[in-house]
Amino acid sequence: MQDKDKRAAVARIGLFQGLSAGQLSALAGIAAARRLAQGQDAFQAGDAAHGFYAVSSGRIKVYRLSPSGKEQILHVFGPGEAFGEVPVFEGATFPASAQALEDCELLFFPRAGFGGIIRTDPGLAMKMLALLSARLRILVAKVEELSLKEVPARLAAYLLLLRASQKSDDLVLDLPKGQIASYLGTIQETLSRALKRLADQGAIAIKGKRVTVLNPEALQRLAEVGRGEG
Repeated sequence: MQDKDKRAAVARIGLFQGLSAGQLSALAGIAAARRLAQGQDAFQAGDAAHGFYAVSSGRIKVYRLSPSGKEQILHVFGPGEAFGEVPVFEGATFPASAQALEDCELLFFPRAGFGGIIRTDPGLAMKMLALLSARLRILVAKVEELSLKEVPARLAAYLLLLRASQKSDDLVLDLPKGQIASYLGTIQETLSRALKRLADQGAIAIKGKRVTVLNPEALQRLAEVGRGEG
């Protein structure tokens, strides 16, 4: 990746929106471009956190494996999103693994170089604090969903999230059903039953990888109440 392309890629990262041309150039100067093939790990749980990443193209899943080998997807990151930044500030190890869902282009920001920039830039430091606070809220919500809500409620919340991000009632499922099941903390068979139940209730219509939201109010009620057949 050429320097001008790297700077343009840095400018598209949400974390760095609003920074000056000089700040973006400084960040591009420490960033290293990396490519991952589908299925390749960016890092594994327990690896030393020498820096963090941002997605230029493709998608990355961050996940944990239980002692029995069951995968739990914690988050999926797409273009313009940063990931793996939390342990960097502790100088610790990554608590989860990150793997490419498809061929990806990433930018890697080494801890030492980024720390030097952030110490002289209070504005960027505040942006990092805002990002970490948002991640904490997402994690708390995720824990609540997995521990307190039944699978149909988690699915309803997921579909509403897709609806908001895709800005349409005609949704394209952004992951294979097995990956969606992992993200929702369940298995594919249970997910299929939950989808069929929502369709039978008239809340959605399903055709292949496409889901049409017919009754968003019903999905919202289910997501908020959280009662349903797991």
